[in-house]
Amino acid sequence: MRFRHPDGSTVHLAYCTNVHPAETLDGVLAQLRDHCEPVRKRLGRDRLGIGLWLAKDAAHALVSDPSALRGLRTELDLRGLEVVTLNGFPYEGFGAEEVKYRVYKPDWADPERLEHTTALARVLAGLLPDDVTEGTISTLPLAWRTVYDESRAARAHAALTTLAERLDALEELTGRSIRIGLEPEPGCTVETTADAIAPLTAIGHPRLGVCVDTCHLATSFEDPNTALDALGAAGVPVVKSQLSAALHAEHPHLPEVREALAAFDEPRFLHQTRTLTAAGLRGTDDLGEAVKEDALPDASPWRAHFHVPLHAAPDAPLTSTLPVLKDTLTRLVGGPHPLTSHLEVETYTWQALPPELRPRARAQLADGIAAELTLARDLLTDLGLKELP
Repeated sequence: MRFRHPDGSTVHLAYCTNVHPAETLDGVLAQLRDHCEPVRKRLGRDRLGIGLWLAKDAAHALVSDPSALRGLRTELDLRGLEVVTLNGFPYEGFGAEEVKYRVYKPDWADPERLEHTTALARVLAGLLPDDVTEGTISTLPLAWRTVYDESRAARAHAALTTLAERLDALEELTGRSIRIGLEPEPGCTVETTADAIAPLTAIGHPRLGVCVDTCHLATSFEDPNTALDALGAAGVPVVKSQLSAALHAEHPHLPEVREALAAFDEPRFLHQTRTLTAAGLRGTDDLGEAVKEDALPDASPWRAHFHVPLHAAPDAPLTSTLPVLKDTLTRLVGGPHPLTSHLEVETYTWQALPPELRPRARAQLADGIAAELTLARDLLTDLGLKELP
């Protein structure tokens, strides 16, 4: 979906396909048929943007076979889909029964991460619509914190510098500019937007910036205006933003609230949980630790890294951080000029919701994704953007 900003520029809205598990190119093509095109039709649109997730095997197949890449581009066109952004965070296995900490490997100190992201950039340059010259890729925020030391930091910074040089060469070759956004996430070396400033300014390349995920921002209790002001002052670009909402518990000391939170503790994904105290941010690596082990102070609200559907906040006594998303979006695209042109709804946890909230059929999932995109569209038009055909 495309929107015209009042300044005349185009803002793209997509939804991320990491909600549909696929490790191979055949699986990606099936996603387009079984999920993405039905969502487009529900929205009554001739064209729908998707933020494509390509696991390592699918990316390798595309980058090593030009005919396969042309075939994917043709399939996108036939189904009324377009790609301007990729989710390059998960490397493989995102549809596994247990993902948890594995999603953070390989990290930016490992050579596989550089090669995979280079492949993604080459693929994206070939998938961009004819009238679009800029693409974006979100990626791991360096590494999970416990494995990161000075040696690995040096390797990660060298890899990102090499990547930036490769992206320069790619633009010279193709005329397409690809930028990479580190996606701050709780528990990682770059947990907050503030944490991203030092490594990115040290490298100092305009192709490298931040992907602001509004669930992660809220989970870390970051104020959107403060965060975006600091990035702007440091000259760190917001490459893209993922529109998502975290799980919010206003009164975590109450037994009924703990019971409601426990329903969201599930074995597949990591749900980092945070609370803001007078001494600063406190947290656990997973929701189960907070709920069962009383590892967190409970005098103040808790937030958990669980991407809940944008249009359907959990029932009381829980809610979502949709207000943080709205405030962030207002700053990102509600001013005289957009701070980013690529927005991506990213609720990958539909099948990890409590059983009674999960979509029971493919059609229900498509309905839910379409409802999220409708909410995002309405927020954008309320900010003065005009939806384009």
